[in-house]
Amino acid sequence: MADSEHSTSDETYMDSQEERNQESKIEFSEDEEALVIRMYNLVGERWSLIAGRIPGRTAEDIEKYWNSRYSTSE
Repeated sequence: MADSEHSTSDETYMDSQEERNQESKIEFSEDEEALVIRMYNLVGERWSLIAGRIPGRTAEDIEKYWNSRYSTSE
């Protein structure tokens, strides 16, 4: 019984790792990227407004994409 419990927790751990990897690899089309850039220049970091213009994208998707692609650390 301990083995089955252990294997389930391993599977859950692997699933959560895969989800994080997929989240960090958000890919946008060229059109989506151009729209995000234009909208960002208009409204700034109002991710929900930007996401409202791109079907199937959430504010979190947009923000993660922006931060991974365009964020600068000063």
